Amino acid sequence: MLERLFPAINDWALASLAAERAQLVRQARGDVLELGLGTGLNLAYYQEISALHGVEPAAFMRARAAQRQRELAFPVTVTPGFAEQLPLDAGRFDTVVVTFVLCSVRDPQQALAEVARVLKPGGQLLLLEHVRSDDPALARWQDRVTPLWRVLLGGCHPNRALDALPEQAGLAPIDVTRFLADQVRLAAPHVRGVWQKP
Repeated sequence: MLERLFPAINDWALASLAAERAQLVRQARGDVLELGLGTGLNLAYYQEISALHGVEPAAFMRARAAQRQRELAFPVTVTPGFAEQLPLDAGRFDTVVVTFVLCSVRDPQQALAEVARVLKPGGQLLLLEHVRSDDPALARWQDRVTPLWRVLLGGCHPNRALDALPEQAGLAPIDVTRFLADQVRLAAPHVRGVWQKP
């Protein structure tokens, strides 16, 4: 039942951030890896890229993404796999795109270490994610709801402090913005940014 419903729920839940997603993804260049391709919501926003490789562990999400791949001007390859152990060569990609993935992976720090590994020197990470609130009262509510939230929303953790993880993986911040979006307050604030591999 979840496999039939979750892709549609996922797309509906993220619809309010389409403009932020588009603004970020349009910066992708060259050979691109999208980590957690999901249902392919980002596919329409890619512009000046030569090829896209997606990694997505869930077959039911890959099936929905396949419907969005039909009329693209660039080749798309989708591989089953997990962010913490990418089945890809080191130094392969010019850009890695990660949108609303680190909230649900088992080990976000290891996932970003893998991102750094597969990026070419000078390559960029484009990241959009919701993060733990700076407001202590709201952060406590995020902690309280996380067990149920994870079950209902595909493993998503609204209470993860993810802001510093790209730099801990050795990536240098280029343009990073923290903002509040008009959606569920328990999954806020958000971070949108670009980091570069030295």
